[in-house]
Amino acid sequence: MGVTITGLSLSIDGRTILENVSAAVPAGAVIGLLGPNGAGKSTLLRLIAGIAKPDAGAVLLDNVAVGSLPRREAARRIALLEQNAAPSVDLSAHDVVLLGRIPHRSRVLGGFGGDDDREVVAEALHAVGVGDLADRLWHTLSGGQQQRVQIARAIAQHPSLLLLDEPTNHLDVSAQLSLLSLVRQQVRARGLTAIAALHDLNLAAAYCDHLLLLDAGRLVAAGTPDEVLRPSVIAAVYGVDCDVIPHPRGGHPVIVFSPAGREAERAESFRGPS
Repeated sequence: MGVTITGLSLSIDGRTILENVSAAVPAGAVIGLLGPNGAGKSTLLRLIAGIAKPDAGAVLLDNVAVGSLPRREAARRIALLEQNAAPSVDLSAHDVVLLGRIPHRSRVLGGFGGDDDREVVAEALHAVGVGDLADRLWHTLSGGQQQRVQIARAIAQHPSLLLLDEPTNHLDVSAQLSLLSLVRQQVRARGLTAIAALHDLNLAAAYCDHLLLLDAGRLVAAGTPDEVLRPSVIAAVYGVDCDVIPHPRGGHPVIVFSPAGREAERAESFRGPS
């Protein structure tokens, strides 16, 4: 079970965005979606969520084609947190999370926000460590707090698949570590599958069980962090020189980059003055 991606391709205005992407994403794991800017990460997340439609290929969630799911059912099973997902009006943290209950509202009356929904909201806020912020307005929250509230909103949907597009963007180091630790904790506690588009390779190595690496719309590597994050692969995709060493505590791979031009500077210094 989990997510199966088969032959996904998409072009927009004659430009190839994704080309024949196939991958199996294990259930109950944190998956890092990596690649340079323009590699197709955000587009792939939207295809997996069923928001965009591919030119070819399919996405299966627990052996069911996402494209065949009614919109309401897809919204219950898949939570997508896109970049800059701020509410259009200045809601309280409680009300932002309550939006996650919309897919579960009554078919007959269309209402939501009753006692059951409020209980779910309170539990979700508590789960992400911001239960005391329920009454705070969105604009008064820090970036890290806003991201936690958005994750609480996703949790309130009770999905089986959580998709996050650059969740650590614009956060400081402490908030980045805290947020990804929270995602991993929630995946373990709730049996979720999470796919997160990330730019920081070291964060992906530390917090992800499995990685998918895109380059120019193609899947060029998939596997564990040890299998994907190799100097030759990183050089081919990102065009940078690096070494990969085991973390002294966790044992996961740590990428140590060589600053551009520094090798030439060192070589010149060894030659001495002319």
